[in-house]
Amino acid sequence: MPTLSASLSPPASEQAQEPLALYVHWPFCVSKCPYCDFNSHVRAEVDMAGWRKALLADLAHEAALLPGRRLGSIFFGGGTPSLMPPSIAEALIDAAAGHWQAGPELEITLEANPSSVEASNFRAFAAAGVNRASLGLQALDDEALRFLGRAHDVAEGLKALDVAQSAFDRVSFDLIYARPGQTQAEWRAELNRALGFGSSHLSLYQLTIEPGTRFATLASRGELTIPCDDDAADLLTLTQELTAAAGLPAYEVSNHARPGEESRHNLTYWRYGDYAGIGPGAHGRRRGSATVRHRKPENWINAVASQGHGLVEESPLTPADRAREALLMGLRLADGIDPLLFEHRTGVALDRLIAGDARARLAAHGLIDGGQARLKATPAGMLVLNALIAELVSDREIT
Repeated sequence: MPTLSASLSPPASEQAQEPLALYVHWPFCVSKCPYCDFNSHVRAEVDMAGWRKALLADLAHEAALLPGRRLGSIFFGGGTPSLMPPSIAEALIDAAAGHWQAGPELEITLEANPSSVEASNFRAFAAAGVNRASLGLQALDDEALRFLGRAHDVAEGLKALDVAQSAFDRVSFDLIYARPGQTQAEWRAELNRALGFGSSHLSLYQLTIEPGTRFATLASRGELTIPCDDDAADLLTLTQELTAAAGLPAYEVSNHARPGEESRHNLTYWRYGDYAGIGPGAHGRRRGSATVRHRKPENWINAVASQGHGLVEESPLTPADRAREALLMGLRLADGIDPLLFEHRTGVALDRLIAGDARARLAAHGLIDGGQARLKATPAGMLVLNALIAELVSDREIT
């Protein structure tokens, strides 16, 4: 069996030069959306002082294991982190800047629901240090919003977008398409309207049926049907065409931005950089190891109280594990995978991971760009990305 020796991570001196991303999970929501499989929970009451203390402790634990790093981004995700008091966000931002090197270019993103109540806190979050918002509009049609279980209507969402654009330096918003019965003409009109709002970044997701959700239950009963693969692919192609024409090309399968306005935090994931994850259910990648926090809020906060952190699992990844993860993430990017960076971050040469003649064969079918040193999916390849990855990855042993 061909093997390749590799350390678990680049040398500490090299790691210190690479930006570290910090993810903070706030698990609470007002209600659970029927399509959502994220770690979100509805609670009648939340002990804000207790959560502030626990998050700061969980952060301190990660910081002690990652000394001397330069912090590139902070992302408050959820759940609905715009429901947290801005003072908690400020305390975490200040603590992170104290633990690591943080310059004025630090990107700090807040996921937010577009309700009037939460929008009233946007300026306070900006004063706390948040400089980028990701707004969950999800649709520009009231009937679709009701179907998706959203608490806001279009008018309220657009008012929140106006507030966000005046409060934060950078604003992105989400839309969900490939909804039941949605036609290309309907999506074209909705997306063109969205592109007229002037945001520099859009996240455009196809509706998928995730196990364990309310939509999955409805689908199993035959009460919910989403567009077939071919129709969904046509909607994706239309999405790419319209956003590119508007100057916001796809830089990742579902994410579109003006050049220079890409999410630096998410690029850390897709380029397989290190990221620390704190809060319930948060995942991380730290020096070649995978970290997972307790998922249930009560279990996480009890673990922090008893052991000083919320970790439930921490395990080293083999070179093969890291290489396959990096391939899975990197092929989502429009510019593909840099083989030198891939080897630097995984310890495995990219060509050693690829199965036999898969690269040449897929290039001949127009699914991989055969003229690039980088491993890059073509637009046709992006339409069948999961199948493409399955064809590429070798099942041979890599150590």
